[in-house]
Amino acid sequence: MELLRKLEILADAAKYDASCASSGTDKRDSRKGGLGSTEGMGICHAYAPDGRCISLLKILLTNACVFDCAYCINRATSNTPRARFTVEEVVGLTLDFYRRNCIEGLFLSSGIIRDPDYTMEQLLRVVRSLRLDHGFHGYIHLKTIPDADPGLITEAGLYADRLSINIELPQAASLAALAPEKNFADIHTAMGSLRGQIADAKEARRTEGRAKAPRFAPAGQSTQMIIGADASDDATVLGASVGLYQGYGMRRVYYSAYSPIPDASAVLPPRAPPLVREHRLYQADWLLRFYGFGLQEIVAGGEAGMLDLAIDPKLAWALKHRETFPVDVNSAPREVLLRVPGLGTKTVGRILATRRHRGLRADDLARMGVRLTQALPFLVAVDHLPRQLDGLHLRARLTPAPVQASLF
Repeated sequence: MELLRKLEILADAAKYDASCASSGTDKRDSRKGGLGSTEGMGICHAYAPDGRCISLLKILLTNACVFDCAYCINRATSNTPRARFTVEEVVGLTLDFYRRNCIEGLFLSSGIIRDPDYTMEQLLRVVRSLRLDHGFHGYIHLKTIPDADPGLITEAGLYADRLSINIELPQAASLAALAPEKNFADIHTAMGSLRGQIADAKEARRTEGRAKAPRFAPAGQSTQMIIGADASDDATVLGASVGLYQGYGMRRVYYSAYSPIPDASAVLPPRAPPLVREHRLYQADWLLRFYGFGLQEIVAGGEAGMLDLAIDPKLAWALKHRETFPVDVNSAPREVLLRVPGLGTKTVGRILATRRHRGLRADDLARMGVRLTQALPFLVAVDHLPRQLDGLHLRARLTPAPVQASLF
């Protein structure tokens, strides 16, 4: 098969891997030798609206797989074109695309070729060759195989900036039903091992110095969860994510909307429009991590354990807790301002800094980037006092109007 055709198949097959953000690693560049860099001049980070980095060469080593996971387009029984790169082809493509200034690094995953160990060995050969044979300093994110020999994963951490192991589904029962060759406990064990090694490497670099201590996945680990392939509600999904953040120091949990695959009759159809649900889960995840919201608070904004799809989770919470509003933008503490719809973390920081010197008006907020349409009904400013929040039309007024998507 020609290389271009392989690239067409395996780049398309990689689109289902969501966890490819390239933030948080060491700063490295090639001004003193080698090739590539992870950040700084000459590297442009292009992020999609949901936060995914699009400046990496994102491919699978192969989309052939001996596993038969019901939700996966690349499962063993799927009727899809197959291809496989050699190690040398992946290395060559990465270097060629980088030299053409098309990418800043590599995101590499793979189907299971023969068994987990053999597959992990092939992935390891790619990253080892890039680092040692070609002096490549660019960003590398490697999807690891949880069932592979731990020694292989440990060595991969010496070369990759970020390692990730897919949690796959929110619940063990779902994984057992839809992907019986995978083991939920083994996945968690592998994640725990990674967390320990990442923490040990950070401590060694703190005590021994960055030059002496070996690096190990300095950008940490992330994971991906498929949403809509089973009957898990949003409360279960977000609860699983909280456990991953707290239990394994996860840098990020990525949500991947499931779309029904032909002839996968064992998989339930999505309970909600998949991309809208994915978007709301990302918003809720952000509130959990950076805005001080609790899981039950966020879920209570919707019904029956599902988020409200029509409006974002913060607005949904605010509309169900109207008794706590309006709040005075000139006196409310940070944790209260963070709960106001339309106010982000950076905007709240600007508000706190500016109000030390003068009272804030509505036009001051606009200059700070506040979304006034959403925020003003919940705020008091020097020149603004909102109407009562119990009006029946407030939700309708704040709900975004439907937009016709492009047909082309």
